Amino acid sequence: QVQLVESGGGLVQAGGSLRLSCAASASGLTFTRCNMGWFRQAPGKEREFVGVISWNYGRTYYADSLKGRFTISRDDAKNTVYLQMNSLKPEDTAVYYCAADPLGPPSRRESPTEYDYWGQGTRVTVSS
Repeated sequence: QVQLVESGGGLVQAGGSLRLSCAASASGLTFTRCNMGWFRQAPGKEREFVGVISWNYGRTYYADSLKGRFTISRDDAKNTVYLQMNSLKPEDTAVYYCAADPLGPPSRRESPTEYDYWGQGTRVTVSS
């Protein structure tokens, strides 16, 4: 059974930083072959693409509105992907989800339907 577990969410003031982690269980998932994406969902809004890191060469792709503030990295030895968020704004408040795409090509994978496995989410609240 594949499990993705996010952590690192919380309450932060505007302008602050947070680093989210997503740990993947090894059983049933070849982590090194997965594109790992981050999405977020604010109250009353649809889930939106944050970014993705590809399984080969660790190429990253981001939502245009987040470039320069958010950075995704991965540690394949730990089956973990990270989302570093800097200069946080109140509009970044959302539940953040990581997702695994074990079959897709190493490319910009921004549709939620391209991912097979999802974590439970971690809540980020940015106060003004």
